[in-house]
Amino acid sequence: MALVEGDPAVTHAISFAFGLEGLQVRPHAAGADLLADGAAGVGCIVANAQLPDMSGLELLGRLRAEGVRTPGILIATHPGPALRQGARAAGVAIVEMPLLNDALLDTVRSALEAG
Repeated sequence: MALVEGDPAVTHAISFAFGLEGLQVRPHAAGADLLADGAAGVGCIVANAQLPDMSGLELLGRLRAEGVRTPGILIATHPGPALRQGARAAGVAIVEMPLLNDALLDTVRSALEAG
């Protein structure tokens, strides 16, 4: 899975927790990093809704425009109606932060199974 998150502490926490579950995480600090690296070989993309250089929805939209159909998941703090509507239209799940339970892990596992 690819993780696009601008906060190093969040990146570390998710990578560590997912590693314990046997999931490999390719971390990226910004959307441009994933675009440059490519999404080949990742089963799912988890992106923060508010990245340093673009929105998570914009990142996933740019990947879709390049033909990448990898399932996408947004993580967001207090997602508003506009974000929810945009994610719904794009077929992207939203998991709300703080990540206090297994919601993100469960959503990623579902995406990996479906993808």
